[in-house]
Amino acid sequence: MQLVNLALLIATITCVAANGFIAVADYVRASFVLANSEEVRLPAATLPYLATLKLAGAVGLAVGLLGVPSLGLAAGVGLIGFFIGAVVAHARARVFYNIAFPGVYLLLAVASTVFFASEL
Repeated sequence: MQLVNLALLIATITCVAANGFIAVADYVRASFVLANSEEVRLPAATLPYLATLKLAGAVGLAVGLLGVPSLGLAAGVGLIGFFIGAVVAHARARVFYNIAFPGVYLLLAVASTVFFASEL
């Protein structure tokens, strides 16, 4: 396996774990999630829906790693769209001090998408 592919694989596994973690945090309404949601003017009532999208992305990436790369690719593309929206929400609310968090999730989603695109 090439070094680049190994790095993309590690990023994909990290993306699965990170999105699974943050989805659970959203579902349980962790204090940091509620605080961030309030800052970016996101109603707390939307958290379960957003958590479901993140969890679906994580599951799609995991299934992709288990042998269905087209599903992994679709999940990666979906997560890219999701986290572009998150970065835009931070920018619109002028919450820049923690914009790196959705930015890192976005980069992981991009790496995952590139990984699956190279597998097809």
